[in-house]
Amino acid sequence: MTRVATSLWFDGGIEEAAALYVSLMPGSEILHTSRYPDDAAFPGDMAGQALTVDMTIGGHSVTLLNGGPAFPLTEAVSLVLEVEGQAEIDRLWDALLEGGGRESQCGWLVDRFGLSWQIVPTAMGQLMSGPNAGAVTAALMTMAKIDVGELERASAGS
Repeated sequence: MTRVATSLWFDGGIEEAAALYVSLMPGSEILHTSRYPDDAAFPGDMAGQALTVDMTIGGHSVTLLNGGPAFPLTEAVSLVLEVEGQAEIDRLWDALLEGGGRESQCGWLVDRFGLSWQIVPTAMGQLMSGPNAGAVTAALMTMAKIDVGELERASAGS
């Protein structure tokens, strides 16, 4: 059976990033960490540093690769967290912004490691495709962190 996994190129900090990510979601875990060999020459003195961290986050397989500065993370790629309720949005939002992250728009943020996340309610698809989808979209465009109540009011036409 073929399965899809995600590999993300980082410039250092992958062990710290992985520890944060698995701490945020129940059932997540670090599976394996590989290291650059101590006896080999690598650019930027990578010997002994973590090369990859394999983990599961919310049931999804993710590998963090410490590949150096050649390919920086951008908002062109994000991980989407579909969550139940405003309290869970708030918890994850605050935890991922802690230590130097930055807010973006429409439920997007960039954490302190440079990885982009979208934190959305599980009902987002329904809200965005219902009869008042235009009002929901207009409300969403005014938000950094998603306000579920506001989107539900827009969807209800109130």
